[in-house]
Amino acid sequence: MYDAIVIGARCAGASTAMLLGRLGHKVLLVDKTAVGTDIPHGHFIHRQGPQRLAKWGVLDDVVATGCPLVTDITMSLGGVPLYGKNLRVDGIPFGIAPRRSALDKVLVDHAVAAGVELHDQFLVEDFLRDGDRITGIRGRDLVSGERVERLAQIVIGADGRNSRLAQAVNAPTYEAVPSVSCYYFSYWSGVPMEELQLHVGADFVIFAFPTNDNLLALFVAWPIERFAEVRRDIETAFMSAIDRVPTLAEQVRAGERVEKFYGTADLPNFFRKPYGPGWVLVGDAGHHKDPFMALGIADALRDAELVAQAVHEGLVGKRPFAEALAEFEQKRNETSLPLYQENLARATFTPPPPEQRQIRQALVDNGNQADTNAFYKAILGLAPPETFFNPENIGRIMQQVAQQPAAVPL
Repeated sequence: MYDAIVIGARCAGASTAMLLGRLGHKVLLVDKTAVGTDIPHGHFIHRQGPQRLAKWGVLDDVVATGCPLVTDITMSLGGVPLYGKNLRVDGIPFGIAPRRSALDKVLVDHAVAAGVELHDQFLVEDFLRDGDRITGIRGRDLVSGERVERLAQIVIGADGRNSRLAQAVNAPTYEAVPSVSCYYFSYWSGVPMEELQLHVGADFVIFAFPTNDNLLALFVAWPIERFAEVRRDIETAFMSAIDRVPTLAEQVRAGERVEKFYGTADLPNFFRKPYGPGWVLVGDAGHHKDPFMALGIADALRDAELVAQAVHEGLVGKRPFAEALAEFEQKRNETSLPLYQENLARATFTPPPPEQRQIRQALVDNGNQADTNAFYKAILGLAPPETFFNPENIGRIMQQVAQQPAAVPL
């Protein structure tokens, strides 16, 4: 009998297992793939994700895989760039983008070091039950073919948006919105870049950032209505979007694409009720959203911490599982729901409100790097929004721009 079985040894599941192991619990971590394999998902981590990895003692090992830390950002709206420089919290850079093969393996290694039992290449086929309570798993070793059953006080599904556990318990969804965009991406060598770049047009967005092996990751998204058109000739559509940013296109075309294009339009947006008798969902299994704001991994790391604490309290009898896990759902939603709605607006290419465009243009015109950095920290979750978005501060910035001398015509 295990205290907990965690299904899915990726960022959400491996983190949850690691934290429970460190709290002294007997944990089984299973995954149908071999540890160290890659998956074609977005992988930029920000919004306190690097800070959380550092707190867990994991960040240095992620960096040691050859993944650079990111301190700078260029966000271009309608061709007008705004530069954030040296963005750090407690000395830790705001972003990092490890390939999933590297990140997930580091997290699994730390889980195993914490005493977690790992069984990869294991397919969960069904769940054991006692009435309406989940009591364990039934599955098959994909190497030996052996079929086994394992019992646990709680089963944790970190098995992605198509979670087998969520389907088995009919976990209700809410705030659900179908896919609103489609994405394709690949990797280039010979394109030196140290920053995160976002280039947002009226009907496309480009994400560019450095990752492992001195590669540049390039992602392009379009409205879902363009999916059929884009996939008919992916390379032409992709490079046509890149060519709309001439400075980036020049760099990319001087490099070499070293992997195939990966892509999808299967990007549903939803929350699921994340717990019930004997089960809990974490990561994409409980809450999935469009990749536009790159919220996925940071949310997974945050929720792993919340779930591990809630499950720990239930296991040691500090309070009932249902009470502890209800608090997890409440905390998850309090943080995620506003960002979820903002993310949907961006992913549907809804123009920002006029006042936001005015503030951004004022920062461009003012050229004050401290103000621009404060703006980025507020919108990237590195500082409370009110530290920048308060009437006194916005009024000061607008007044400074108004007082600048008008350009003299030549």
